Amino acid sequence: MRLVFIGAMAVFMIGQAAARDALSGASLYEDVVRYASFGLHRFGSAGDRATADWIADELKQASFDVSFQPVVLGRQYVVEQASAEAGGTVVEATPFWWPPEDRASFHLNAPLARDGDVTGKILWLELPFDRGAYLGPIHRAAITAAAAKKPAAILLMIGNPADDRFAYNVTQEDAPWPVPVIVVGAKWRPAFERALAAGTSVTFDVKGRYERDVAGRNVIAETGTGRGPTIVVSTPMTGWYTCVCERGPGIANFLALARTVAAEKWPAHFVFIATAGHEIGHGGMELFLKHGAPAPNDTLAWIHFGSSNACYAFADGARTDRPEEERYLVLSKSAVALTNEAFAGVAAKRLVTEKQAVGELRDVHAAGYANFLGMAGRHRTFHTPSDELSVTGPEILEPVARAFVDAVRKIVERDNAAFR
Repeated sequence: MRLVFIGAMAVFMIGQAAARDALSGASLYEDVVRYASFGLHRFGSAGDRATADWIADELKQASFDVSFQPVVLGRQYVVEQASAEAGGTVVEATPFWWPPEDRASFHLNAPLARDGDVTGKILWLELPFDRGAYLGPIHRAAITAAAAKKPAAILLMIGNPADDRFAYNVTQEDAPWPVPVIVVGAKWRPAFERALAAGTSVTFDVKGRYERDVAGRNVIAETGTGRGPTIVVSTPMTGWYTCVCERGPGIANFLALARTVAAEKWPAHFVFIATAGHEIGHGGMELFLKHGAPAPNDTLAWIHFGSSNACYAFADGARTDRPEEERYLVLSKSAVALTNEAFAGVAAKRLVTEKQAVGELRDVHAAGYANFLGMAGRHRTFHTPSDELSVTGPEILEPVARAFVDAVRKIVERDNAAFR
């Protein structure tokens, strides 16, 4: 009996050590670096496919039962190259989703105008930063009104702290714009102002294509079937550009929690789901909720790792050692006491929601899951090409991962009492 006890304790101590390693800032940052290495993460891209393969492999190594859930979205626009040129200055550009079907690729050289008769010209439109991630009615109406003036195309600058090319999440149901809308970073404003003042033309050069019935995959992993209450853990995998700090910390937290659950053999049924298609309609989450998710009545809690969980704040353009202030714990009213306990040391605003959550938790809440907890936010380079590895680091990743593990451990230990 003594040998059995010693053996059991050794297994437990090894599990605890593995869990501690998984929660170290260095380990978390390694996962963010790996995610960043796959490059562009738009749905259906090579980076999307590589990310899904990597996450599946990591969960298999943690002894989860892993499967892929095919996700097919009706359309995706693939950009091979896009640029805007003004007075000899050539800058990278982003066609704004969704471009006209017959202008997926085009070359245009035309005068730049801000007002007056803009027929056949390139109309320069600037929109303010509304702090949102999703294309909303105000910006949509402004672009529609600009297109009604019959320009050949629209040059669009969207205000954001990075002065870079900003992209909004859209849906599969959104109609294409009547004319091409080409986004450039506001940091290049002087070049376009000179072209406007001199009356010289601006050139757009875009090579892209539409694809139909585009294939992607959700990654689903389970452990502990029949061992206790069901807890669902989710995170999106895809987004605009490389989205390193938008997605990377959430995926690192997701994997760290999975490794901890497996190493410590928590007595609960866990379903981990990494979803695809976030930026063009939440397609992966929508599919999982319809086909694959445990029923709300059978789910004790839903844990979600959303955007920008651990990104540095900036002051006067310089990175600080503090986390971004626009970070929110999004939770059901039932999770307030638990969250206050587990996240006491994490600086994040509380968003207790009874009517509507944010991001993919919005879909979860709408589907009737009563107990949920997630984190989401935005940061300086959010939804821009500047979202790179320098925006996060080990020391701000670790406290978030540990707080989530602490919260979920308490849920497992207390069962329904965690939400009273």
